Amino acid sequence: MELLRSNLSRVRIPEPTNRIYKQECCISFDSPKSEGGLFIDMNTFLAFSKECVIWNYEKTRNPVYLHIKQTKKSIPEDRPLKKPTRLAIGLDGGFDNNEPEYEETVSIVILPDFVSLPFPSVELPEKVRLAVDAILLADGAERKEQLASWIADKKQVSAFATNLQQIDDGVVIPRSGWKCCKCDKTDNLWLNLTDGMIFCGRKNWDGSGGNNHAVEHYKETNYPLAVKLGTITADLGAADVFSYPEDESVEDPLLAKHLAFFGIDFSSLQKTELTTAERELDQNTNFDWNRIQESGQEMEPLYGPGYTGLVNLGNSCYLASIMQVVFSTQSFCSRYYKNQNLKLAFETAPADPTLDLNMQLTKLGHGLLSGKYSIPAEEKADIARSTTPIEGIPPRMFKAVIAASHPEFSTMRQQDVLEFFLHFLDQVERANAVKPELDPVKSFKFGIEERLLCSSEKVAYNKRIDYILSLNIPLHEATNKEQLEAFLKLKAEKSLEGKEVSGDEIVRPRVPLEACLATFSAPEEVQDFYSTALNAKTTALKTAGLTSFPDYLVLHMRKFIMEGWVPKKLDVYIDVPDVIDISHMRSNGLQAGEELLPEEVAGVRNVEPGKPSPNEDIVSQLAAMGFNYLHCQKAAINTANAGVEEAMTWLLSHMEDPDINDPIEHTSDQPFVDESKVDTLVSFGFSKEVARKALKASGGNIENATEWIFSHPDGSDLDMDATSSSPSCAADAGLPDGGGRYKLKGIVSHIGTSTHCGHYVAHVHKDGRWVIFNDDKVGASIDPPKDMGYLYFFERLNS
Repeated sequence: MELLRSNLSRVRIPEPTNRIYKQECCISFDSPKSEGGLFIDMNTFLAFSKECVIWNYEKTRNPVYLHIKQTKKSIPEDRPLKKPTRLAIGLDGGFDNNEPEYEETVSIVILPDFVSLPFPSVELPEKVRLAVDAILLADGAERKEQLASWIADKKQVSAFATNLQQIDDGVVIPRSGWKCCKCDKTDNLWLNLTDGMIFCGRKNWDGSGGNNHAVEHYKETNYPLAVKLGTITADLGAADVFSYPEDESVEDPLLAKHLAFFGIDFSSLQKTELTTAERELDQNTNFDWNRIQESGQEMEPLYGPGYTGLVNLGNSCYLASIMQVVFSTQSFCSRYYKNQNLKLAFETAPADPTLDLNMQLTKLGHGLLSGKYSIPAEEKADIARSTTPIEGIPPRMFKAVIAASHPEFSTMRQQDVLEFFLHFLDQVERANAVKPELDPVKSFKFGIEERLLCSSEKVAYNKRIDYILSLNIPLHEATNKEQLEAFLKLKAEKSLEGKEVSGDEIVRPRVPLEACLATFSAPEEVQDFYSTALNAKTTALKTAGLTSFPDYLVLHMRKFIMEGWVPKKLDVYIDVPDVIDISHMRSNGLQAGEELLPEEVAGVRNVEPGKPSPNEDIVSQLAAMGFNYLHCQKAAINTANAGVEEAMTWLLSHMEDPDINDPIEHTSDQPFVDESKVDTLVSFGFSKEVARKALKASGGNIENATEWIFSHPDGSDLDMDATSSSPSCAADAGLPDGGGRYKLKGIVSHIGTSTHCGHYVAHVHKDGRWVIFNDDKVGASIDPPKDMGYLYFFERLNS
């Protein structure tokens, strides 16, 4: 006790705005249910496992921790099942949801010797007792972040709040003992902010909730706003205020005043009820997604290193599927597991490791690959009689930090897995900018070169770097045309009879992957191409190829197309072989006898040499969908006016580009160079000549230009412009390269009609077999859907 008193200065009583972690270790996926329990730093309110807490002590010298340990209660095998009396699950009188019950013990622990003091105890200093009570009563930061994400759109300020009428009938609301004015309900109670009357909430479909008395009172009086009792605390922003005329949860900026009118001192109230969002979150995260994948198959569950599932946080399957495939690659496995231990990552992380991407990626890598969280239930002593395996790890902290800079991924809505993959690579690349040699993203990078042949017989070459190869699906190349024709005939006949074809009778087009790859490099006419040789618009012929072959090649199948203004998913199978060879897709650059298009005269045009003017039809269609007009112009230019779908794909994958809002660069005596960017590099200490070279070589991107300068210290390289074919071009500098033979490594497939709904599942080939990763379920795949993929991951074969 004297040791505790001597360290009281390191104990803080949390404020309502403090983030308190108490569900999961910040460095590992240990929880209060883990063998060692969880230790909460009573100064920073960060949580640590028993193994990691000593690292935190060494780093911060904070000695006082709240230790929480949850132990599973034993359930008698002969316990009688109670007959349900209401249509509800997990509620009194409802069906038993078989959730295990845990007994929680709490103590104060002082490091470094792990001196333990019992809690509660009247002998503890008052400051410690108040701090512990506040921590135990508070919602954990993990749950707060989840709830903030679940409320997809920010609550709007109610139109009725500012001029809300309040009737002074002498009503004073007591601190407790509330009851509905029309029935005996004592929970789910709502205080009408106009007259101070208390009524119960709406009745739910399963019989739970209230008796609809609050909404009936609104219909009788038209008094618009009510606040849910039990959700009012010192953090007024978290209170549940509902607007009946607006029919949604709202924000009341004058809530403190409106509560004071009825004598309510919000600063002393404790939270005792779930908000509407909390109830919705709990209902949705309990949904069992896995029933629809490889259904009817008796799959063998897999455990051990590399076979750990990811818990669905509510529409987070897009994240889970990508991370399972990504961490099956050598580059990410080495960076965040084999060559990076948890202690080193924590020591180099900032004060709050939950906000550091490298720390959370290391945590995720160790969680997925160590095997620590993938053990059959029968091998766990504390749940020896259970047959349910460990349910995987919840990627809460990783999702919070990777989504922090993206408004859509921060929500609980379903997302396009391709868009998330590109955002993820961008964030990881930024996080490794200080040490680019460690960056695992480069294993996905490759160069693309487009050759444009204009009617003057002169050529231009444009280069860019990409991470995915997006492929059109040529339905006319289907290999089962006869069966398709017979099916369409059958469908027409049944339609005349008023019948529908059965699932067994449906025939889908089968298109070989080779045909899809051929569409990428096939010659394509480009209309309205401005030729500097002719000083006029003309038609050009465009072909494309790869200047380098990455370690991992990601193919995106364009299954979602636009029919008019309506997005449609192609119902098609892609025949994908286990091994592909793309050697023929390598670009050969400027050939002997070819003549480059001349550079433009300064100020003549506002587009880059070798690139077309933006097609106004494409730009206007994209702009009509709500995209920024400048972004639409860039999308049309960078896809050589190939079409609306191609431009939209480019636009969606480049929304986060740092230069996306920069104006389209004007030509000058130094093409492709924005003088303001030159001045920026000059301010870094580089010469103007070197700055211009670097910007031309990196496509005008300042970050890439800086990397180019450091990788070319002598500055003696040839000028690199869009027509350069020199093998030393910086567009290819530092990119991995090798042979063109690849083996299929992973598949991300999608079920549903849109990328923003449905479900994503990953299949990964490891240890000589295919494995299905369906959120937290991991098993040996019996029938991997090789022909139904949305993203295909190929690993280069060493020659």
